[in-house]
Amino acid sequence: MPLVAYFGPAGSFSEEALLSQDDLAAGTRVPGSSVPEVIAAVERGDADGGVVPIENMIEGSVSVTLDTLAFDSELLVQREIDLPISLNLCAPAGVVLADLRTVVSFPHAIAQCRGWLAKKLPQAEARFSNSTSDGAREVAKSKRRDLAAVCNALAADLYDLKVLATDIEDHPENETRFVLVGRGVPAPTGHDKTSIVCFQRQDRPGSLLGILQEFAARDVNLTKLESRPTKQGLGDYCFFIDCEGHVADEVVADALRNVAAKHGEVKFLGSYPVGGPREAGVARRRAVNKAFKRASAWVDGLRVQIREPGA
Repeated sequence: MPLVAYFGPAGSFSEEALLSQDDLAAGTRVPGSSVPEVIAAVERGDADGGVVPIENMIEGSVSVTLDTLAFDSELLVQREIDLPISLNLCAPAGVVLADLRTVVSFPHAIAQCRGWLAKKLPQAEARFSNSTSDGAREVAKSKRRDLAAVCNALAADLYDLKVLATDIEDHPENETRFVLVGRGVPAPTGHDKTSIVCFQRQDRPGSLLGILQEFAARDVNLTKLESRPTKQGLGDYCFFIDCEGHVADEVVADALRNVAAKHGEVKFLGSYPVGGPREAGVARRRAVNKAFKRASAWVDGLRVQIREPGA
């Protein structure tokens, strides 16, 4: 059974995402106090894999996860886990909304229910915790009667808090994407994604366009493009790119080959199964791969006809 680290403490959304995967749930779970600590535990060999948040549909990317994978780790993404998010306002038994003066939670969670908090608790101050479950644990341990946490039902139950309000996020059908990180590249499933970071060799007009054209020319669809500071100087940025397909696919491999050869240093973050249902792009990618293989076979047939010098 695997030993899996997750961004904790117990009761976090990361643990909830882990428990949604039968093979991971059957193993031993070890909480980590931060995203870098979870990833470091896997790097050290203290865990076989680690589950961390990487993107929320409302607040966008979790920058600490992107930066740790890009700059501080050689681990690769093994799979995506898409988790529906329901945020609850929770407090000790007997506390009511009118009592509250402080609400504590993870920054992304506070941001996802900013409107609800402003409308229902205008008198309350928002304070950040290391995670949603860490906020719940703090509220449970505190003797204050004016303190509440924004967390999930799992944490409320674990820390014996009462739910004062459910589904307080500002946008319905909120989801967060988590990733399992580990070593090696999973085999292709036909419904995969490839993630890279591209560091430009030089900042010049059209440099980003040149990178994007490598994918467009091979009919490889991009699902994400995001710039992040390289930490080398002001105005110096790298690009996080997600594309449909697996590095085992000839068209994806050819696109990565050309980006690395012509445009800059590329750090490979993984090729892995996509979370959620299979989309229509799967059939299109199969057709593109078949066309590429036919074209490659045709070129190979021409090249074998080349005579040796002097023949």
